[in-house]
Amino acid sequence: MPAATPLPDSPQAWAAIDQRLDRIARSAFRARIHLQPADRAFIAQRGLETVRQHAYDLLARRLAPACPPNDGRQTPWRGHPVFRAQHATGTCCRTCLARLHAIPKGQTLTAAQLDELVALIDRWLARELGNDHGDGQGQESREAARQRPQGDGPLFDS
Repeated sequence: MPAATPLPDSPQAWAAIDQRLDRIARSAFRARIHLQPADRAFIAQRGLETVRQHAYDLLARRLAPACPPNDGRQTPWRGHPVFRAQHATGTCCRTCLARLHAIPKGQTLTAAQLDELVALIDRWLARELGNDHGDGQGQESREAARQRPQGDGPLFDS
């Protein structure tokens, strides 16, 4: 596991992540997924940086292989806040990655793709907790999120 998972460093990169999250949240299924009290307590106790490292490790082990074992069933719903975030962001299985993030099945995830997915999960967690990473973007209303244009490009440049 790397010492620190890189996060985007520009407001434009965070805006691209927000656009992707807003687009994914238009799904009624994904929009109703939220952190539970136990998840919030876990994050409060360990911190977002530790949870981000867990996200990287979980994705690297369970999702990065070209053909992960038990694909479609490898992400539980509880036990770690990253699991819930994966379902909310469509990073729970290779089918969701292909459908929502245009990452085809049958190819091992690159380090850049892992970094993008971890940044997406990190941002979703921060939004759920009401944090804004100091980038000034903050959390917007659901109505404003619905009206934003869709962004299908990479989350941020490596």
